Amino acid sequence: MMEAYVKQNLENDIATIEFFHPAKNSLPGIILAQLANTITEVGHNPEVKVIILKSGGDSAFCAGASFQELINIDDAATGKVFFSGFANVINAMRKCPKFIIVRIQGKTVGGGVGIAAAADYCMATKNAAIKLSELNVGIGPFVVSPAIERKMGVSAMSQIAIDANTFYEASWAKDKGLYATIYETVEALDEAVQQFAEYLCTYNPEAMTEMKKIFWRGTEDWDALLAERAAISGRLVLSDFTKETLKKFK
Repeated sequence: MMEAYVKQNLENDIATIEFFHPAKNSLPGIILAQLANTITEVGHNPEVKVIILKSGGDSAFCAGASFQELINIDDAATGKVFFSGFANVINAMRKCPKFIIVRIQGKTVGGGVGIAAAADYCMATKNAAIKLSELNVGIGPFVVSPAIERKMGVSAMSQIAIDANTFYEASWAKDKGLYATIYETVEALDEAVQQFAEYLCTYNPEAMTEMKKIFWRGTEDWDALLAERAAISGRLVLSDFTKETLKKFK
């Protein structure tokens, strides 16, 4: 079995960041920290004009945060740190001065939907259904909901947050603005992502940086906001309801 990783590659002004975990790309804290740090590092590399963010494997894009780590949380401080993992990735994407294209090859759940929503441009396959499953275990998508609400609106975000058992098809996600385009196959997706990244590289980098500032206007308080949201989840994960629910997964 392959080990978890975060890796980067730079070629022709395009930086590709790839993350992977053998458990359907569900991400433990150490991988989330590496991912956030890599996005920040690559974003400040003057040789980079555009970033592609993707996951390894050909099935799920991201199954959210590591469930095994979630089960082992036994105090609020640890809970806040755990739920801050995706907050740090989203904030790194928000602050990155380069456009980030996110490539979604398959289903994505919870924090993975947050990554898709934090993309500047998101491209997916027809198999890239989405789900916010947090309510199933007695918490909620508190950390990722600001990014999802920003991209899809309150109505769509609240629909998938409440309907926590349902995968919503990629076509629905596209209609709601999460995905810019969807493709029949992973091969077609990869070709389109590469072509689009190359096309963006022909633009003025300074213009793209200034545009990104405008796109993310009004999110300046997200460092504090997402930390507050992580604390809410960190508290709720200790509730009797959630503890009883998590026993089923041990």
